[in-house]
Amino acid sequence: MSTRNTYHFIRKHAELACWLSALTALFFLPSGTPGTSLCVFSLLGFGHCPGCGIGHSIHYALHLKFAVSFQHHPLGIFAVMVIFNRIKQLIYPVKTPYETKPNQHGSRH
Repeated sequence: MSTRNTYHFIRKHAELACWLSALTALFFLPSGTPGTSLCVFSLLGFGHCPGCGIGHSIHYALHLKFAVSFQHHPLGIFAVMVIFNRIKQLIYPVKTPYETKPNQHGSRH
């Protein structure tokens, strides 16, 4: 595979790789320990931010523990559905049909 083809392949599939990596990391997230927060608002000393808990919520949704997922963040289950839908779109792209058929041999309608 040439360098140009490799670059094209990586660029074409980068978003898919990011989503799959993120879901894999969230699936194996250690949920028993609180750990450090990656939240920018929390690190800057602000109180609660609207997104806090979404990572744990996605983790529990991926493990099909929907009640616990909803307790951590009400939009976690919805986020998983949106991400899975995006992955499906990246794997099976929608082919757009032609809006008009090409004119064949100069025929008039």
